[in-house]
Amino acid sequence: MTEPIFLGISSLFVLIFLIIIRIPIAYAMILTGGIGIMSIDGVGTIFNQLKTLAYGQFSNYDLSVVPLFILMGALASRIGLSSALFAAANSWLSWLRGGSAMAAISACAGFGAICGSSIATASTMGRVALPELLKFNYSISLATGVLAAGGVLGILIPPSIVLIIYALIVEVNIVSMFAAALIPGLLAMCLFLATIAIFVAIYPDAAPKTRKTDKEERIRATIGILPVASVFIIVLGGMYAGFFNPTPAASLGVGLVLIIGYVTKKLNLTQLKEALLETAGLSGMIYLILLGAELMKIYMSRTGLPQALADWILVAGFEPMSVIIVLLLGMILLGCLLDSLSIILLIIPFFWPVLVELNGGVHIAAETAGFGMTTGDLKIWFGILALVVVEVGLITPPVGMNVFVISSIADNCDISDTFKGVSPFFIAELIRIVILVSLPILALWLPNILTG
Repeated sequence: MTEPIFLGISSLFVLIFLIIIRIPIAYAMILTGGIGIMSIDGVGTIFNQLKTLAYGQFSNYDLSVVPLFILMGALASRIGLSSALFAAANSWLSWLRGGSAMAAISACAGFGAICGSSIATASTMGRVALPELLKFNYSISLATGVLAAGGVLGILIPPSIVLIIYALIVEVNIVSMFAAALIPGLLAMCLFLATIAIFVAIYPDAAPKTRKTDKEERIRATIGILPVASVFIIVLGGMYAGFFNPTPAASLGVGLVLIIGYVTKKLNLTQLKEALLETAGLSGMIYLILLGAELMKIYMSRTGLPQALADWILVAGFEPMSVIIVLLLGMILLGCLLDSLSIILLIIPFFWPVLVELNGGVHIAAETAGFGMTTGDLKIWFGILALVVVEVGLITPPVGMNVFVISSIADNCDISDTFKGVSPFFIAELIRIVILVSLPILALWLPNILTG
């Protein structure tokens, strides 16, 4: 083992240790990557790297889409769009046993389409739907479990912030990733709805029937979601149709939500200020994490560890699909400890070169590729798989961020109740992973249609 490779392996253990002792992931990566680069290239190099990387990252036009989509979600959560979504879904589904829980899942999917964040979706929909579910005498475990699971839809149903970051890392078209995420996202929603139906059939006391709404109430509630639908159709439909790129689309989305807030008189200056501050804080955190990830990427490249790992796997003769499965299992374990963005930034730059080598190289034809697809398709398919696996971590102990978010909203709710309620959805997520691994076409069909 050469000295640089040994340094690379040692640095990974140092990085994991820093994360375990609660050093923020951005600072942990900057510290580890910075010291690593200094140990190989000298002290002067790191300052040049920081200067160049910081300017390159923060002036990247493609990254401007991140704060814009964050702002769109922050504004949407403050003008009551989440309430309208739940009210509309509930008016159509509440007559079913478990119908209000199904309405919560449907509303989470709808809100995720204009939010792009799992935790924000869980938090916003939790405040809207949880009181209603408890009022209808849903069990505390089912009510909180549904909302914690529903929150994960925000990370995959486009526009997703983590999806955008992944696309920038592996250099794949953002619109293609959005298109690829649509069917797997809808698949998750359908599996969650089926999970609720099966659960309440087995445990009917957990979700009593509520009430049947009349036709006028359904029409009224459906009209209430037209603003949300218009934003979704214009922003995503415009991107899919090729009318505009993600950054103009996100800008248009922010403008539309502002207009809706002004017309409905649901957005005041205080709320606007709060949304802007939230956007600035989250965007700053993401940009700092990206800077740290880029430092780690450069350092690992200098050590030669990713290439050495790829060579070792090729020589060992492992099946490409077995490597994917082991990698996905590792990401599930990391998801128990880290947030989704940190996992993507830690894993993808390090392992992506390995997957390219396993596939046969950058320009390999699908017929002779290790995964049976071109490298472009591999980028899309693996990206969707990675995000689905990261979703599982959001509802998995001991961290399970969505579980903690929902438990903090619910009064007199023990964290174990929420983990109990979310366990059936964990099984549904595992089923979805198996389906997507077995049928890559579910992720590749729509982007291939759009790109011709």
